[in-house]
Amino acid sequence: MNIYASLNEMIEYIEENLENKIEYNKLAQFLGTNEVMLQRLFSMLCNISLSEYIRKRRLTKAAIDLINGQEKIIDIAVKYQYDNATSFSRAFEKFYGVKPSQIKKEPIGLKVFSKIHFDQQEEDNENIEYSIIDREKMTLYGKKVGTTIRDIRVDAPAFCNEMGRNYGDFQYGMTEYIERFGETKCYFWVLFEDAIEGLEAYEIPKSKWISIRINSQEAKDIQKQIRKFYAKFIPSCEYKIRELPELEYYHDDITDFLVPIEL
Repeated sequence: MNIYASLNEMIEYIEENLENKIEYNKLAQFLGTNEVMLQRLFSMLCNISLSEYIRKRRLTKAAIDLINGQEKIIDIAVKYQYDNATSFSRAFEKFYGVKPSQIKKEPIGLKVFSKIHFDQQEEDNENIEYSIIDREKMTLYGKKVGTTIRDIRVDAPAFCNEMGRNYGDFQYGMTEYIERFGETKCYFWVLFEDAIEGLEAYEIPKSKWISIRINSQEAKDIQKQIRKFYAKFIPSCEYKIRELPELEYYHDDITDFLVPIEL
């Protein structure tokens, strides 16, 4: 399965249905995964959430319709799946800086959010080697920083450096997704095995884990392997991923990337 070819098919489906309700379970079928993993994978590969991508493509199409056509604002709002003209106008002005009613007067300088296209040659044929391990319930101690899938590549290393300066060597990094606030938002935790004053306890339940060894503790190397995991492993994954945070376990100058799966 070429993940990028499948993503391009999904993007074409979105384009053809911008005027209709788009069901995420239908989109997930293109990649052979579930809705949660679809959203996480898309955010990881594109640095934008799936919902935000669809919203920006609709607003781009709406601007073109407003400039070129004679449709009423309310009709275009409904056309692109907004409940009413007010919510559409608010989103439109936030994106473009002008109200929909002003679009024909001030069309110059409007930004276009282009359709994403994936290079199918990007696929890496290198296999991902992994093992399945069991871990008992753990209580770890640490702090978190709020970030996004887009910004974590900068925020996580900076937070790790800060925590290392303040508390010394730590054993774990953890990405905790906040689906209820939007699929791109997450927390990155730095965690210690021993209790330290001022740090919050975090309990991780007993689970099986997919373990992928990364022969580095450099952020860029870890992020590269995590991206590859989402691009190559998730679409053909035979395991059901649990709704638990992912862990990075740092030891012996290597990193084990741990993804929880159903027992």
